[in-house]
Amino acid sequence: MTVVLALLIDWFVGDPPGVWRRTGHPVTWFGGLIGALDRRLNVRPSRKAKGVVAIVVAILAFALPATVLTGFLDALPGPLETIALALLASTLLAHKSLNTHVARVTDAASIEEARAAVSMIVGRDVAALDEAGVARASVETLSESLSDGVVAPAFWLAIGGLPGIVAYKVVNTADSMIGHLTPRYAKFGWAAAKLDDAMNFVPARITAGLIMLTRPSTFRRRETIIDDAGRHVSPNAGWPEAAMASALGIALGGPRTYEGERVDGVWLNPRGRAPTMVDVRRAIAIGNQAAAIQIALYALIFLLV
Repeated sequence: MTVVLALLIDWFVGDPPGVWRRTGHPVTWFGGLIGALDRRLNVRPSRKAKGVVAIVVAILAFALPATVLTGFLDALPGPLETIALALLASTLLAHKSLNTHVARVTDAASIEEARAAVSMIVGRDVAALDEAGVARASVETLSESLSDGVVAPAFWLAIGGLPGIVAYKVVNTADSMIGHLTPRYAKFGWAAAKLDDAMNFVPARITAGLIMLTRPSTFRRRETIIDDAGRHVSPNAGWPEAAMASALGIALGGPRTYEGERVDGVWLNPRGRAPTMVDVRRAIAIGNQAAAIQIALYALIFLLV
């Protein structure tokens, strides 16, 4: 029941403005420690081994206190314990935040405003993006973030309680900070990237399934979705993106530019049409429907177990 309540709190309440003004959000705590470990340990020799040490230290630094806190909360009456755990866990879910950021793109009054809004949620260069490029970037980010910001944290909360979701978010934060194939991070961030891939393996495929459940006709194209996902450079991101592309009937992926360097990404659902802002709104709706199905499934599991 903790998972269901945490998902509902995040969806409808999220992180109210000003709540973390004094202390910073928990994810910023994770990032602060990871940044400090990066500065301290990311030097020759043995960068790969030091990267392993860094991710282990980061996980233990936050998962162990979460375990202790869970023990304290266990002394509370059942309903109060569930509510307390759900409130804490909801801070590590990102459904409301995701919808808010993507909706800003669709609310933009001009292509310049849309580019500025999408630049806040993607890492690619946006200055030359037309409407289709902005819409494509928005839908791709929404699809991937639905997996690693909503489905995956809920999955690890269900598997490992508060320590489970904390460990996942530490790893996911580390991957976003140091899990890059650059000269500085190719070795030091190797462990974080591989662990993030492993922890997202099942959730990414669950997310694809949830998206497909919102549009049952996509199951007739499941072989294409699986094939497209398998050709994606990421072992996980391609799954929700390919499912969303099929559900909307649009083409996602393709070439994009990062810091002036062109990257020729694979096309997902290549026979689909170019996306528009209407498709971004439809993607938000599909994400909400997929999230609702997820909540219903966790509620059903709770009732049956």
